[in-house]
Order: sequence, then structure tokens, then C-alpha cells
Amino acid sequence: MASSVPSIEAIRLTKEYNSFTALDNLNLRIEGAKCVGFLGPNGAGKTTTLKIFTDLIHRSSGKALINEFDVHSDKKKALAAVAALVETPEIYPSLTPREALMIIAKHRGVPSDIRNKKIEEALHEVHMEDWANKKVGKFSKGMKQRVNIASTLLNDPEIILLDEPTSGLDPRGMSEVREMVKNLKKRKRLIFMSSHLLSEVMDVCDEAALIDHGKLLVYDAIQNLTSRFSGGGSVLEVGFASPRVDNEAIETIRKIHAITSAEMLDERNLRLKFVGNADTQAEILSELVSLNLGVNSFKTSSSALEDVYLNLIKENV
Repeated sequence: MASSVPSIEAIRLTKEYNSFTALDNLNLRIEGAKCVGFLGPNGAGKTTTLKIFTDLIHRSSGKALINEFDVHSDKKKALAAVAALVETPEIYPSLTPREALMIIAKHRGVPSDIRNKKIEEALHEVHMEDWANKKVGKFSKGMKQRVNIASTLLNDPEIILLDEPTSGLDPRGMSEVREMVKNLKKRKRLIFMSSHLLSEVMDVCDEAALIDHGKLLVYDAIQNLTSRFSGGGSVLEVGFASPRVDNEAIETIRKIHAITSAEMLDERNLRLKFVGNADTQAEILSELVSLNLGVNSFKTSSSALEDVYLNLIKENV
């Protein structure tokens, strides 16, 4: 029986190529509407996992389930609500986005009477309406990737699998695609996105599953990861609209409950360490705002998560 909540699950999932083990007894269950980053270095097993979940390659052992259906034994039901972008497909340069999406819509069985509507909706969601009738061959890589992402939306998927969607893009293209992925979350979809970039996962995702050498290292909400693996402490970076934080203000901040240290990174950015959970973090933010110091940003420290990640990878070597 399929669940009403979108889910994907790997159960002892293993993939071997002769003597090389690409996936090693992977156990991971993700459910609900959110974005989960599948984080790991190149060669960690990310693309292999996504290819198994889309039945592009077969597992050696274990199970890959989508909405409780086995991808290999019940492929049609498992993939009915799924759209995927695995590696980076190329669109024929002589086609326009509308023409390319029409071909894809026909191939995916989108009913003919609603194809045009679905194509227009997909183009709108990736902000490509003004380019719908231009030749793809003239597009930047980032614009081509927007069309690729639009192709995943034609059948109203509740689960979207993305394989390093910003790979090979320049900074502007990367930023545009990340904003696309953030927008995809607004329609209560489950998005499973592989990446080797810590900053990207922190910017886009709600949770992260860390993998290396085909093994799952940890899966948790991003805001909990540094707390779990840094001696019970978490690190935050706070930005201020103007350089108004003097020594007296820093001393006041240090006295906020649960904060263990506070130091200025530069004249507008402060690094805080605290002990607690997400609720504690919310309380700290509330108290900081009440001090009227002009707080304009508040985020988990990327350097802290990087330390966690590198330590986990090191332990797995």
C-alpha cells in the first residue's frame, strides 16, 4: 500500500561493479514535503543511488522504495509520482524550450488536452516564459538547466530527484538554479538533491544525508548536525545592517542564555557558539532582535558544518 506522505527509502541497498563497491548496505528513509541534500565528495555513491531509484541501473542487493513501492519489481507505480534530473541531459540546440518540453510531455504521457497548459506552468515556474520560443542553442548553461528543471515539472511530481543540478554552472547560473530549487519546495514536494557543495546544501536544503564510500554517515536536520558532532555545541553567524556592535553590546550578547562564546568576524558579522536545539536557537534570535542592534541575517555557520563533514569523512577513511 502506498503512503499518502511522499517517501523514498533505501533498505540495505548495495551496488557492486566487479570488485568495486559503489553502494555499501545503504539504509535511508526520507518522507514528507521538504528538501534533503544528499551530500558527499565526488565518487561517494550519490549518482549511483539516484540511478537505482530511477531504475537506470539495477541494484546488486537490497531494496529501493518510492512511496512504499519497489522501484525494480513495481516500477510503474513507484515512479508514477516522480520526476528526475540525473546527470545533465542536453537539449537539441535547434529546438525552443516549448518544442523540447512538448516532446518530453508526449513521451511522459501527459494528456494532449492539457499539454500546453502544463508546459506554460512549467515555464512560468522556472521563469523562462520570455525565452520559450528562442533556440536553446543560444542559451547559457544556467538557462539550459532551467529548461531541464522545467521538464521535471510536467507531470506534477510529488517527488523530485536532482543530481548535482548546479554542476558546471558559473556563479550566476548556480545562484539561479538554487533559487529554482527553493521555489520547487513551495508546492509541498519532496526534493532529494545530490551535491558535493556544503554551502549549496545549507542554502537550499532542510536536511542533509552525508555519504562517503557508498556508506551513509549521518542523516539529520542541518541545524542539528553541528550540535550532534561538535561536543553538543552549535555555531551561528549573525549579520548586522551597520557596524554598531561595540564591546559593551558583545558582553550583553554573551550573557544570553545558552551562548558560550561570541566573537566578531569583522565589523558587521558575529560568530556565536551555543548549547541547545532549534528551540534554543529561536530564543537566541528573539533576544538578539530585542537588543535593537540591526540584525539582518542569522544562519548556521558553514565553517562549522564543514568541520563536521570533514571530520566524518576522515573517520570513514
